[in-house]
Amino acid sequence: MSAAEGPVPPLVSFGRSLRGRGLSVGTGRILTFCRAVAALGLTDRDSLYWAGRTSMIARHEDLDAYDVAFEEWYRSLGSGDSELTIELPSEIDAGEDAAELEAQTEQAVASWEPLGEGDEQPEPGDETTIRIVASAVEVLKQKSFGELTPEERARVARMIRELTLRVPHERTRRTRPAAKGVTLDLRRTLRRSLRTQGEPFERIRRARRVRARPLLLLLDVSGSMSPYSRALLQFGFAAMAAGRRVEVFCFGTRLTRVTRLLRTRDPDRALHAIAGLVADWEGGTRIGESIKALLEGWSQRAALRGAVVVLCSDGLERGDPEVLRAQMARLRRLAHRVVWANPLKGSPRYEPLARGMAAALPSIDVFLSGHNLASLEELAHSLEGRAGR
Repeated sequence: MSAAEGPVPPLVSFGRSLRGRGLSVGTGRILTFCRAVAALGLTDRDSLYWAGRTSMIARHEDLDAYDVAFEEWYRSLGSGDSELTIELPSEIDAGEDAAELEAQTEQAVASWEPLGEGDEQPEPGDETTIRIVASAVEVLKQKSFGELTPEERARVARMIRELTLRVPHERTRRTRPAAKGVTLDLRRTLRRSLRTQGEPFERIRRARRVRARPLLLLLDVSGSMSPYSRALLQFGFAAMAAGRRVEVFCFGTRLTRVTRLLRTRDPDRALHAIAGLVADWEGGTRIGESIKALLEGWSQRAALRGAVVVLCSDGLERGDPEVLRAQMARLRRLAHRVVWANPLKGSPRYEPLARGMAAALPSIDVFLSGHNLASLEELAHSLEGRAGR
C-alpha cells in the first residue's frame, strides 16, 4: 500500500468486495470497520480478519463468502503491505480526526457506489461496537484450548505456528577475527608483519563467537493433556523456525523424538505422522522416567548442554515423584534454563500441590501456564528473557 494512497481506500475496497459478492455491507458497517482498525491498532492478518468479520458480517450464512473475499483482499495488499496504520486518538468519536476518517470513508465509498436506502448510517458514538471488535480479536487468545470449536481450533493452530521464538545467545570457546576483539591473534599478526619488514604495525584481534543456545521441547501427550496436546505440537512446529539447534520430544509413559517429523512444511501431515509414531498417545504419564531416558541418551550431546529446556505438562505424575525430583535436578544442572508450562496454572485457584509438580518445582526457573494462545505467546517471549515464577 503506498503512503500516498493512505490506509482508508484499501479498507473500503474490502467492503466493496463483500458487496460485490452479494453481502449486505453498507457505509455504516464499513466505517465501523475502519474505526476499529484505527482505534485498536490492528495490523496483523488475524486481527484484521476478526475486525472485519465482527463489524461487517451479520448472518452466519455469509461467513464462507467473507472468508473467500478476505483471502483475496489480503493477498492483494502484497507481502510488504501487511502493516496498516491509521493515526487517531483514543477517543475516536470526537474531534477532527474522527470527522476526517468519516469523510475519507464516505468519499472512498462514493467513488464506487452511491449510498443506498439500505445502507446503515454511521453512529459516531458507538463505542460498544469497537469493544465488540476488540473482544473478537482477543477472544481466541484468551480461550482455553479445551473449549475451542473446530473452526476456532484451526485458526488458533495457524496463529500458534506464526509465533516467533527467540532463544538467548551464548559465547563459545571458538573465536573469530574482530576489529575490537580482546584477544591478540599472534599468528596472523606475525604473518601480516612480513609485509612491513617484520614490524607488527597492524595487530589482528579475535573475539569469541556468539551463537543461539539449543532449544529442547518436552511435550506431554498423555491422556490428561489431550485438550492441549495438539496445540503444544503446533508450538513445537513454530519452535523449529528458531534455528537449527532445536529438538522436540513427546512423552507419556516413554520418550519419543519427533524433531525430524516437524521439519516439514505441512504441519497437518507432521501431526498425523506423530500421532502414529507415539505409541503412548493419550495414555499414562511417567515424567520422571521420560526425563531419565532423555538424560541417559542425550546428556553428552550439544543439544542438551547449555540448552533452554521447555517442558509442557500438567505435572500429574503416575510414577515415583522422587525419581522426578532427582531427574529434574540433573536436568537443571545441564541446562541453561528450565521452563515449565502447565495448563492447569491458567486457573487462578491453581496451586502446585500434585506430587509430581511439587517435586519438580525446585528445579524450575520459569513456571508459566500453557492453556491458551496468550499463555503460549508469553512462553515464547520468556525464552529469551528472564521471566520468573
